Amino acid sequence: MPCEPLLDPSERSPRPVLVLGATGYVGARLVARLLSQGYRVRAAGRSISKLEKRPWAGNASLELVSTDLFDQGSLTQACQGCSAAFYFIHSMNPEQKNFAQADRTAATNMVRAAEQARLERIIYLGGLGQQGPNLSKHLRSRSEVGEILCSGRIPVTVLRSAMILGSGSASFEILRYLVERLPVMVTPRWVRTECQPIAIRNTLGYLVSCLEAPQTIGHTFDIGGPEVLTYHELMRVYAEEAGLPKRWVIPVPVLTPRLSSYWIHWVTPVEAAIARPLAEGLSNRVVCTENRIRQLIPQELLKCRQAIRVTFDQARRDLVEDDLHNQTSFPLPEWSYPGDPPWAGGTVYKDHRRVTVEASPEQVWQPLRHIGGQAGWYYANWLWRLRGFLDRLIGGVGLRRGRSSPTSLSPGDSVDFWRVARVEPQRHLSLVAEMKLPGRATLDFSIQESDGLRTTLSQVGYFVPRGLAGILYWYAVYPLHQLVFNGMLRGIVRQIEKPVTCNPERVRN
Repeated sequence: MPCEPLLDPSERSPRPVLVLGATGYVGARLVARLLSQGYRVRAAGRSISKLEKRPWAGNASLELVSTDLFDQGSLTQACQGCSAAFYFIHSMNPEQKNFAQADRTAATNMVRAAEQARLERIIYLGGLGQQGPNLSKHLRSRSEVGEILCSGRIPVTVLRSAMILGSGSASFEILRYLVERLPVMVTPRWVRTECQPIAIRNTLGYLVSCLEAPQTIGHTFDIGGPEVLTYHELMRVYAEEAGLPKRWVIPVPVLTPRLSSYWIHWVTPVEAAIARPLAEGLSNRVVCTENRIRQLIPQELLKCRQAIRVTFDQARRDLVEDDLHNQTSFPLPEWSYPGDPPWAGGTVYKDHRRVTVEASPEQVWQPLRHIGGQAGWYYANWLWRLRGFLDRLIGGVGLRRGRSSPTSLSPGDSVDFWRVARVEPQRHLSLVAEMKLPGRATLDFSIQESDGLRTTLSQVGYFVPRGLAGILYWYAVYPLHQLVFNGMLRGIVRQIEKPVTCNPERVRN
């Protein structure tokens, strides 16, 4: 039967909610969702420095704590004073021979800590999969963790999910890289296995709403999206949303989970240590056996195509990483977050250069406000004209349209084969390429005053490749970019006509 109305905010416990595993994929996004809905949160992880890299680290309603789940005292202290705890702890390192035992130890410690701290409840996110001899070690361990947590005196809500769709999810990122990088894939038979993926926003919706739905206390629920697909079908949907040609998938029976993990490691940036337990689980059918939670916590469930489409919205924005740090609101949960692993969010190539001059921001801004059009690009203009000519040959806009205005810039203005995406006079300029490319390119300039006497100009080129063609394009033009980008920065400095205190340098980050 449908649940009663969710709790009014005034009825919530004034005590904070503990999130164990706040540096992880789901944990980091859950902290953001809880804070945005007015909860006080205690975010726990092994490393304070990793917690501080997250976009919510400075929130006034947040407390950061370093916690070792294998230290009973540390864990109990983290639980003290909290009303409830979310538990997102799983070992993903198959090289550790006793990883299942480590999960058991951590869960047992959690039971003791929760009882000593007198928590009201624990909410645990486990994995789908039917018990049996063929269940992967990783999924079996996740199920066992749930059983241990439920063995204590503190009531537990267990949610079980399959693949979570969103940038930063390891299983989703593996899917992304395989589809984007391989026009033809020789795959294990698991591509025919059925799964029921769920969007990260729907996962968070269930997790947070469990705090306000008392009917969920002490129960286990399967959570999934509205569709059941094979991994092959999921690959097809991703390729269509990414604008990629049809991917040819050839299943073969000889790829074991171990070989699959090394294959994934070779093709994608995801380490074999993470890929192996996930690859083992892909052979198990992970589909909801019941849907009771849909009546208890109704929400609009995104289809796989919708969830994948939202992940691309981040790439369609300006590719300026600092935007995520400067936003008053948090990034969408489907997007990659600051602090995520470097492979989260797909492939993004970056060329970052900077120079420091004895000039004011106003003086540094002058050549930028005139860039393109009649002023040119301050270095090798013949190369820019050649690039524009080639773009016109293949149906692009070329350089003919020039600038909307020779002296001012506004969002939406054309600058040769670029479009102004963002402009803050004397501070920032972002240009998005509209030339024909196998991907999306952004050229970003930022100005920062150092000490009233010096100003640093940063020039960053971003490129998000579209499929294998985009990757090959980046490496093909990389030597030319080295020449043009460095020359352009030097040309801008010459226009300023002020002493250079730090010559143009490449920033590797």
